[in-house]
Amino acid sequence: MRIAVLGVLEMALVAQVDVLPRAGETVPARGLAPRPGGSGVVQALTVAGLGAEVAVYGCVGNDPFGEEVLSALAQAGVRTTAVERVPGLPTGASVVLAGPERVGARSPGANARADGSYVSRHLAAIQEAAVVLVDLTLPAVGSVLRGLSADRPVLGAHPPRSAGSIPWSRLLLVVGTPDELGVEMGWATEPGVPARHPLLDLGLSNLVITGRPEGTYLVEAGGVTRFPGYGRPVGLPGRAVDAFSAACATRLAAGRGLYEAMGFAAAAAALAGSEEDRFPRPAEIVALLSGGPRFPGAPPD
Repeated sequence: MRIAVLGVLEMALVAQVDVLPRAGETVPARGLAPRPGGSGVVQALTVAGLGAEVAVYGCVGNDPFGEEVLSALAQAGVRTTAVERVPGLPTGASVVLAGPERVGARSPGANARADGSYVSRHLAAIQEAAVVLVDLTLPAVGSVLRGLSADRPVLGAHPPRSAGSIPWSRLLLVVGTPDELGVEMGWATEPGVPARHPLLDLGLSNLVITGRPEGTYLVEAGGVTRFPGYGRPVGLPGRAVDAFSAACATRLAAGRGLYEAMGFAAAAAALAGSEEDRFPRPAEIVALLSGGPRFPGAPPD
């Protein structure tokens, strides 16, 4: 039961602040903590924590940041043999100010080389996976989707605002935050608001919107299904997306149905989106699904 993850590999530099700076302002910060991040890292570590075999694909620079990313993955049991070190380009990096809200900027670095040429060198190995996870912001997206056999389930995360040339019909589902998808949470349940998204008109069958305390929405041609948010705060919507994608993939790879996999994944997203460096374990997810401990003061679902 192997899962392939083709995602962003980077080092995230996170500074904790009480308030976000205004234009031209500098505010005090508490530390600058570097940690391996990016969708590829978070998804792979989540899959490994859920007990599934996982291989990660992508590119890093030949530098200390790249070494640290690969070391963190290897220590968790993630297979990294297909990750290429790119001479002359740094490992991708992001800078994040974490305050009442989070803002940041990303330099793709070596991630830009996770392209069609890279995919051609590793497609045969990716094809062996039971389920494939792909970050839709990478240049390799079109190549991997067109190269994989039609029976290989592919889950896409972090859709770009521009639909571009992505073959959306090839994806089993796409997972994004409300900001990434340009919607307001609650839009699908408000009277008179059509439960429709433009990606469905481009051939996508299943669209998942997650990363808010209200829960997770599955949008299909036939309507909308809401999975509970368990009343947990979601300060890290991007991590919720990655946790949902990873957890859903593990259940699909284990032979579970799509709706059951999504229910499991929604609970994983609620846990991961509420705490920094939180990688949900199966027992935690099962406890949440079974009505276990909720966030203090949580409203009823």
